[in-house]
Amino acid sequence: MRPPPPLLGIVLFALAGIASAATLTLDTGSGQRTLTTETLLRRADAQDILVPDDVAYHRAMRYRAVPLKALLAGVAPDAHLQFVAQDGFSAEIPASLVFEGHGAEAWLAIEPPGKPWPPLAEGKPTAGPFYVVWQRPADGHVGPEQWPYQVASIQVRADPAARFPAMRPAPDLPANAPARRGFAVFQRNCITCHTLNGQGDAKLGPDLNIPHNPTEYLRTDMLRTLIRNPQDLRHWPQAKMPGFDRATLSDADLDDLIAYLTHMAGRKAAPAPATPPKP
Repeated sequence: MRPPPPLLGIVLFALAGIASAATLTLDTGSGQRTLTTETLLRRADAQDILVPDDVAYHRAMRYRAVPLKALLAGVAPDAHLQFVAQDGFSAEIPASLVFEGHGAEAWLAIEPPGKPWPPLAEGKPTAGPFYVVWQRPADGHVGPEQWPYQVASIQVRADPAARFPAMRPAPDLPANAPARRGFAVFQRNCITCHTLNGQGDAKLGPDLNIPHNPTEYLRTDMLRTLIRNPQDLRHWPQAKMPGFDRATLSDADLDDLIAYLTHMAGRKAAPAPATPPKP
């Protein structure tokens, strides 16, 4: 093989240095810890695993990984975990799903220095340096939004209903109201990319209630089409929203989600007052 030009060699060397220096910030409630790629790969519980149907790569993938629950010592099973990616994507996963997945098993896959995983698409980066993958995800009803990749930090947080009160349905709704169930669906599938009433940690998608709720400008059948497969509603080469098939989002869950959005259209938060210009 012809040796690379000097400049390319320098770039490749620099990239290799970046890969070897990858770090993960972990905060389980007793202060932050920084874990490096090398530290994680040297753990006694690191092992090679097969993920038959990888969500990011859409095929079988093999990874060197550690059991995610092994990194969460001291975390209560009823706690809530937030995974923040390098691009601002924020995934919300209840700790109970990691500890008691009813057969689903969560792993933190670690991209080996100098041996990068395949790019996610042409011209795109890989899913590394850290990627939460699942074995037997169907057993725990794990959704595609619960496979965060390019993870930069993991931290214990209050659940979204406590952190973002403006997202909550009206308190006088019956406990079994479709809008209440839809709020749970929203937290599981939508909060990773969308804010609502201006609240949330997501930075990728638009707010779903202000200035306008999608139920106010889309017919229900068109909204269903958008959620099932956005490209069936409008073609947009740079679109990032994934489709949610029935294996991921049942028809009943979709009904409840639309009930929640419809309900929240009548519960818009007042816009924040504009900051007056300085004299």
